[in-house]
Amino acid sequence: MKPSIDQFKLSNKLLAGLRPDLFAMLEPHLVPASLDRHHVVESHDEPISRVCFPGPGVISVVARTPSGTRLETGLIGPEGMTGVALLYGVDRTPHETFVQIPCRVLWLPASDLRQALIESQPLHRHLLRYAYAFSIQVAQTALCNGRFTIEQRLARWLLMSHDRVDREDIMLTHEFLSLMLGVRRAGVTTALRNLVTLGSIGIHRGTIVIRDRALLLVSAGETYGAPEASYAAVMGTTPPGLAA
Repeated sequence: MKPSIDQFKLSNKLLAGLRPDLFAMLEPHLVPASLDRHHVVESHDEPISRVCFPGPGVISVVARTPSGTRLETGLIGPEGMTGVALLYGVDRTPHETFVQIPCRVLWLPASDLRQALIESQPLHRHLLRYAYAFSIQVAQTALCNGRFTIEQRLARWLLMSHDRVDREDIMLTHEFLSLMLGVRRAGVTTALRNLVTLGSIGIHRGTIVIRDRALLLVSAGETYGAPEASYAAVMGTTPPGLAA
């Protein structure tokens, strides 16, 4: 028999914030797992067979063109879930979703989620509120990519990652950051160097260490904060890191 999951000990805020009776609808179908970096959660235009509710860590949603050009459009951590398309009655997505920073997750089969959504409008509304908050994050990413500097966008990205992990050090390479931000590696290197000079971060053997979050917030400026505030307003709770 599968051990029961204690809702009040969950690090995933979306599940922890459910009414106990709604969580009870999902709990029998939730399966814990550990996901390593680069683990593919959703593939381009393939049916979504299951969704995951992450604990501390980062899962990236990446848009792509037919020729293979890719750009990150959103981050998911302990505030949310993958498989948002299912909430709209769609069974697949044109995007790729994969683990960027390893995390513990709770898997839920897509078929069980669909059935629960049919049986409970309150559950559906709760998850749709998260989907709305996530759409605000995606829109902010588009705004930042078009109107702000690489350094500001990098600071925002580091703040968002910091929000979703349970430590100050984040293992990332320059190459990976250039892919996520859609810029050349040289631009990432320069932006990182500037943030190091300011004292907001440190770099050591492929690891970025958040040294002064307040300084990082100054560098990010208006790129960071609006989606986080929207999440708090819509979900009725403070997302990880917002109050830090």
